[in-house]
Amino acid sequence: MTHTTGSRAALDSAGRDPKQDLHHYLKAAREALLWKVEGMSEYDARRPLTPTGTNLLGLLKHLAGCETGYFGDTFGKPFAEPMPWLEEFDEDPTVDMWARADEPRDYIVGLYRKACAHADATIEALDWDSVGRVPHWPAERNEVTLHRILIHMLAETNRHGGHADIVRELIDGATGLQESNDNLPPGLSWEKYRERLEGVAKEAAANEE
Repeated sequence: MTHTTGSRAALDSAGRDPKQDLHHYLKAAREALLWKVEGMSEYDARRPLTPTGTNLLGLLKHLAGCETGYFGDTFGKPFAEPMPWLEEFDEDPTVDMWARADEPRDYIVGLYRKACAHADATIEALDWDSVGRVPHWPAERNEVTLHRILIHMLAETNRHGGHADIVRELIDGATGLQESNDNLPPGLSWEKYRERLEGVAKEAAANEE
């Protein structure tokens, strides 16, 4: 059962609300990830682009489960929409890292958005020091605060956002952080930049001999 550890003000020394700060960055990380899936065909959205099978829809499907688990079950606020594949996790630990052919791209994207909305409701309803329990963590460390779970999910989402960056670039060369802010140096020739790095790598290898 969720409870709070006290009624102390959730403001830092500068008068900011840590919960709102973390929530803001989590929302930005989610939107960056969703942008990486925009315009993808059913094939490209599923293509495994690394030896371990990393793919765009799989990242969204995995994070949908994380959002509903960490912000739902942890705080006694279960997600209403079923995710039947999670029941198969013990038999297949990869089950949430890829989308089946009969799970359309729009369904996975929509599910992720619903999961995030459910998580947002939890975040907005609880104090940053509200306590919950992560069911699948060891008993000695499964008691957590909303503050800790916000940090955990921000790290999780940004980590997989980095995966999505690379996968999308490998598919069609698209890069950048957000549609409104690519966060890349302007006017740079990436072909020349890559050639320069390749030359440096060869020079370093020669020096190593």
